[in-house]
Amino acid sequence: MKILLPPSETKRPGGRGRPLELASLALPVLTPQRESVTDALVSLAEDPAEAARVLKLSDRQRSDIDHNRTLRTSPTMPAVDRYTGVLYDALDAAGMDRTPRRWLGDHVLIHSAPFGPVGALDAVPAYRLAAGTSLPGLPPLRRIWADAVQAALDGAVFVLDLRSEAYVSLGPVPPSVRSAYVRVVTETGRALNHFNKRAKGELVRALALSRPRVRTPSALLAWAESEGVLLRRGAEEGVLELVVSE
Repeated sequence: MKILLPPSETKRPGGRGRPLELASLALPVLTPQRESVTDALVSLAEDPAEAARVLKLSDRQRSDIDHNRTLRTSPTMPAVDRYTGVLYDALDAAGMDRTPRRWLGDHVLIHSAPFGPVGALDAVPAYRLAAGTSLPGLPPLRRIWADAVQAALDGAVFVLDLRSEAYVSLGPVPPSVRSAYVRVVTETGRALNHFNKRAKGELVRALALSRPRVRTPSALLAWAESEGVLLRRGAEEGVLELVVSE
């Protein structure tokens, strides 16, 4: 099983790892796209005013331009530790022992805008780039990533997709791959936004701590029932509903 997570706009600064090595990231077939987007992001940072406009940054956020300018030289940390916010706080990878963290590294891909899907333990720097941003000199990110990511995911046995729609558009799961898209709902089936990220983080944490062997949606549903996780088939084909209380 591969689990696809969205990134977070907020990121932990700093790091102790070696500078970014694009070819060492998961799915190395995506290296050409990673090189193009990284080069464009670094180049854009040389003009702070233009970078602020393109990235839609407030005055308070302008320090993020420096992160982009030093993208290739700044220290790194594991992606699952780099991202912060509700989902990653609920996942709490930093509080896990080595074994569940290793499971995250084997099974979780975090879909970033500049690097595409990266492994949970892949070393990445701090950066600023959203899925809907168009970088000068490049096609829209969807045109850069969608086909390449779809091809890179081909061959996976089962993909559990927890991404937002913006990131799904940057790399749909191939039709040939068995997959399930997770939607967070109430018991009555109403979609939720407020608890969405937290519930997804808690789901991935539960998976990492129990480390089941899952190759089908049915196997995932059986695991969820055994763990007391309220996961059910949705009305739409290929959708699973993660049920939470309001």
